[in-house]
Amino acid sequence: MAVFTQVSEDQARALLERLNLGQLTGLRGIQGGIENTNYFLDTTQGHWVLTLFERLTAEQLPFYLELMRHLAAKGIPVPNPQADRHTGAILHSVCGKPAAVVQKLHGASQLLPDAAHCAAVGDMLARMHLAGQDFGLHQPNLRGLPWWNATVPQVLPFMATEAAHLLQAELAHQNTIASSTAYAALPRGPVHADLFRDNVMFEGTALTGFFDFYFAGVDTWLFDLCVALNDWCIHHTDGSHHADLAQAMLHAYQAVRPLTDAEQQLLPDLLRAGALRFWISRLWDYHLPREAALLTPHDPRHFERVLRARITQPLRLK
Repeated sequence: MAVFTQVSEDQARALLERLNLGQLTGLRGIQGGIENTNYFLDTTQGHWVLTLFERLTAEQLPFYLELMRHLAAKGIPVPNPQADRHTGAILHSVCGKPAAVVQKLHGASQLLPDAAHCAAVGDMLARMHLAGQDFGLHQPNLRGLPWWNATVPQVLPFMATEAAHLLQAELAHQNTIASSTAYAALPRGPVHADLFRDNVMFEGTALTGFFDFYFAGVDTWLFDLCVALNDWCIHHTDGSHHADLAQAMLHAYQAVRPLTDAEQQLLPDLLRAGALRFWISRLWDYHLPREAALLTPHDPRHFERVLRARITQPLRLK
């Protein structure tokens, strides 16, 4: 959540007036990710997050915003987009960019999770998947396999030979997996696709919300679970799984939605897929960055380590 577009207080006040969210008392740019411009909006009525979308188009955005509204209506703790008081629209325009304002969730990100935190994430992720089954809009995961195939040739020139060979070999493996009958049998629906530690809020061990749905799309539920496992349940020094945390998340998820036979079979491969996706995107952001006021690209070597660990030490259900 970097700042690519500067928003003035007058522009923020005009937006707040349309949304009937009170008078502006604070406007602060948020440093963090690398896709959109984000600000905290403090008003006399509460605390909000303003997002200006730098890559996503106005045609793509209804999927994300309506998904959040759908999940919120089903009782999943997610930020609910705020509507224009005159038109009812939840997609707005600020500085010529498509924009949204959502509630700021209570609590804080848990960057050093224990088994209780991981179990809470697994439980709520399963509930989110089931709640999204009847969501009426469809949009593919825009950072899925077609994007990997298109992006790898762009980053290969920047890579050392051994890492480049690993990247190409794993991409070939994932193309093979995606064409298999087991993969075709995987349950799918709307997924978050980016459920890292900094996209979940807690108060103590109580989960208070999932947020940042702007990588969401329709994909396999197993991929979504694997993305979470690869961030919440690992040793960050070498990328290996933290067994207790991984089993806590898996067991809590399965208590709500048991994994199918195909999902259990492909769990090790989809964990590799989750690592590959973020290795590719971090390579792309690191070597082909955009200018931003608060942009801090992530080190791509982290997910190279995670992928190597997924290959040499596959995780299976116990």
